[in-house]
Amino acid sequence: MKNKKKIIKIVVLLIGAGILIAGGLGFYMFNKPARDVQNTRTDFSYNSSDIVSEYLTDAQKANNKYLDDTGNSKVLEISGIVAEISEDFNKQKVILLKADSDKAGVSCTFTSETNSQVENIKIGDQITIKGVIRSGASFDEDLDMYENVIIEKSGIVSNK
Repeated sequence: MKNKKKIIKIVVLLIGAGILIAGGLGFYMFNKPARDVQNTRTDFSYNSSDIVSEYLTDAQKANNKYLDDTGNSKVLEISGIVAEISEDFNKQKVILLKADSDKAGVSCTFTSETNSQVENIKIGDQITIKGVIRSGASFDEDLDMYENVIIEKSGIVSNK
């Protein structure tokens, strides 16, 4: 009987400690500062056509190049011609960089902090954006269409 109470007490203490550790870790992760992409060193600079081509040729090789071991994207600067300007459901500006001859383009989603940078951009402008990859270009056989490279946390580096 004594041993049973001792075992129950230890189990309850271990469960309590586990809950405290999990709660502390969750609190830390929730309050962890967001990655400041625009003030981070650029890892790669490419033309939009080149990165689309890399993904369509060998997506796994491109992912190995642009994602680190934990799956986080390296910081990229992508140059291209503005083919489309839109807004997503979060009121974030989205610019599509795509040459007429490309099968797919690079869709760049801005943040609430960088949305205002899009105000003076027009279709046909040559721009360079900085951001991180969310997904690469691919061909969707079910829809019989190409899907764009998706860049998020975008900001404009230059507008020529």
